[in-house]
Amino acid sequence: MLIKPKTQKETSQSLVYRFTQAVKKSGILVEARKRQFNTRNPSKNLLKRKAVIREEKKKEYLKNKKLGKC
Repeated sequence: MLIKPKTQKETSQSLVYRFTQAVKKSGILVEARKRQFNTRNPSKNLLKRKAVIREEKKKEYLKNKKLGKC
């Protein structure tokens, strides 16, 4: 997206207006808003690690429940 520099006769307001119109037409702002909250998919290793930790916590909870600590 290329914006021509301000000319002698052009006002600052018209330059800002021209810039905002160029941004709207290019779709940059829409794309940035889409990507703002995009999250990456976790890797397989990370998922496996989380599953192991979850199982360990579950076993510990059941053990404590049997001992009456919960």
